[in-house]
Amino acid sequence: MQTTLTPDDHAALIRIIRRAAADEIMPRFQNLAADQINTKSGPLDLVTEADTAAEAAMTAAIRARFPDALVVGEEAVAADPALRGQIAAAPLAFIIDPVDGTWNFAHGLPLFGVILAATHFGKPIFGLLHDPVMDNWIWAGAGMAPRQTYADGREVALQIAPAGPLIAQSGYLHINLMPQDRQARIAPNLPQMGRNYAMRCSCHEYRTLVQGAVGYVASATLNPWDHAAGVFLFQQGGGVARLRDGRSYDAGVTSGTLICAPEAAMWQDLADLLPD
Repeated sequence: MQTTLTPDDHAALIRIIRRAAADEIMPRFQNLAADQINTKSGPLDLVTEADTAAEAAMTAAIRARFPDALVVGEEAVAADPALRGQIAAAPLAFIIDPVDGTWNFAHGLPLFGVILAATHFGKPIFGLLHDPVMDNWIWAGAGMAPRQTYADGREVALQIAPAGPLIAQSGYLHINLMPQDRQARIAPNLPQMGRNYAMRCSCHEYRTLVQGAVGYVASATLNPWDHAAGVFLFQQGGGVARLRDGRSYDAGVTSGTLICAPEAAMWQDLADLLPD
């Protein structure tokens, strides 16, 4: 059974994602009928025909190349939650978020992306953050530094933000996804954290983190299709990413607060300001 990825595999995965984005996502962008948009867990948790069609295309193509691997898509887990629990035990798994930022996509905002991670017993070994609108992607495999590649073949090495005082940093804090009592405990600490944002799109949040445009990400909603690729890319760039209680992140983790920061001191500052 294949448990590692070659450069040819990396190139094949990138082709699979780009093709599905071009064929299934972009033709539907700003072109969805009302009956092509539905809800899942609540009125803000949307799924569109683009999500399901793109995930089906990506899943079929990945299974054709890696027949022994586990393929776990966000929409497949919505239909069968038990799939998520299989990631940590799989020698090779591929985790897909076919349209990350579905709320933005459904409302015609060009701030969405495709996320793909490959894992070995839950530990990420490949990450891809693809922007279908601009058709460029940030990616890395094991032992590689993250880079941004453009459709014309240009490639740019990326560097995460330098360490510095937390008050001078900006980042992404998903406070509104936390229980209200925890929000109340964290809220008094927000003035010590510089500027906090949320894009409704983990793909672009991690892209800007790996590009060095922001300094941190903190989230207590640990869906692996949102985080596995971005955490891997950030770590490959030299960043610190672990759970607030000190555990290492892997795609099998289901609870806790994930904190990403450029170095350990800033990570600790954030952990101190995000009480459970």
